[in-house]
Amino acid sequence: MADQKENKKLVAEITSMDEDFTQWYTDVVVKAGLISYSNIKGFMVIKPAGYAIWELIQKHLDQRFKDTGVQNVYLPMFIPESLLQKEKDHVEGFAPEVAWVTQGGLEKLSERYCVRPTSETLFCDYYKGEIHSYKDLPQVCNQWCSVVRWEKETRPFLRSREFLWQEGHTAHATMEDAEERTKQMLQVYSDFCEEDLALPTIKGQKTEKEKFAGAESTYTIEALMHDGRALQSGTSHNFGDGFAKAFGIQYTGQDNKLHYVYQTSWGMTTRIIGALIMVHGDNSGLVLPPKIAPTQVMVIPIQQRKEGVLDAAYDIAARLKDYRVKTDDSDRSPGYKFADQEMRGIPVRIEIGPKDLEAGKCVLVRRDTREKIECAIDDVAAKVGELLPQIQADMLAKARKHLADHTFAATSKEEFTEAFKETKGFVKAMWCGCRECEEKIKEELNVTSRCIPFEQENLSGNCVYCGKPATKMVYWGRAY
Repeated sequence: MADQKENKKLVAEITSMDEDFTQWYTDVVVKAGLISYSNIKGFMVIKPAGYAIWELIQKHLDQRFKDTGVQNVYLPMFIPESLLQKEKDHVEGFAPEVAWVTQGGLEKLSERYCVRPTSETLFCDYYKGEIHSYKDLPQVCNQWCSVVRWEKETRPFLRSREFLWQEGHTAHATMEDAEERTKQMLQVYSDFCEEDLALPTIKGQKTEKEKFAGAESTYTIEALMHDGRALQSGTSHNFGDGFAKAFGIQYTGQDNKLHYVYQTSWGMTTRIIGALIMVHGDNSGLVLPPKIAPTQVMVIPIQQRKEGVLDAAYDIAARLKDYRVKTDDSDRSPGYKFADQEMRGIPVRIEIGPKDLEAGKCVLVRRDTREKIECAIDDVAAKVGELLPQIQADMLAKARKHLADHTFAATSKEEFTEAFKETKGFVKAMWCGCRECEEKIKEELNVTSRCIPFEQENLSGNCVYCGKPATKMVYWGRAY
């Protein structure tokens, strides 16, 4: 009875997501030990439990990058103001968010440096010195780093003034090569989200209004959170030769003439951890897909002071050496340990007590469904080997169902307007392609175009808002 009270008390500290989703999210990131707040507004401390998730994201994503020929580099964190000013549209897009350094040591700087909000200008300056001939192309680089953007409203992982990310920057001989790389990296992101994070996404192109500052085109993957809001989860940009002309990045072609390079950029940030929380989490805390869970299995001894129980728990953990496994041998009650394991989203819990030991078995509990499975101790490694891929697949299937169940179609202005009053999720609708129309939709309904999906549907012949002839089907939604 005492264990049950302790368990309930721990779980009760998380606000129900149906009661207040925003507070639920904050409770989970703090109480699961992912972050703590720093003494600088908008900056967070990513604690070991949170950083371990990011490390696995890095590991999986970095290998996918390298499989496509990407090499990692590292560029300075400061950008001279004169360098930043070389690309007008890019500067204007980031100006409100830039943090400036004006003094070094005791001396005032002769020129301001901005703390990188992104590194297009730095990579352009770097590539200008590296690229001289067609033989130097393509250049396919990525860096893992942090950036600073002085956001007005912040939330852990989703929007902070400093965040971790990777930013890929490439240079190519032709527009066709750049476009191929742009879409290739978007597919890398999409595959990573589905296969490693169990996150289904919608792939498509951003509208002119929503594209990245300075880009010719921006492609995106959009995920749908439990509360029906969208989260831009990864983007890939084709810059054309705009940056190259601004920075003078030229190469001598096989025709012995000078040509400008064509560039791309693509990135994914720690906000993807926020997506993991909001897609898979529940009222007990995190639910992590096995591929990305820092601890895949937690062995919990019951009545661990009884003879042989703790040794049996250690033995089970040793049998699972091929997985990320831990044994909770802390001096806590089993109820507390169960609640803690659930809070942290560990995919599988293994319980072993005196009676289990006597029977030569243990109990496996799935975090995602809470299903309990009895298993012979001798078979535990094989059973875990079956269970983890099944959990991964089931979590993806559940997330896909949620996406499908919360995607709606509208063919008239009335349907479109009512959809955002009554439903939460994506609304598919035809659009005329006019920026003014898009801005009016945002102003009236407080929704934005999420993407023009690659997989187009002809829902009707006219724009859902203004009634003019439609050019594209668009996903619309409210977003983080």
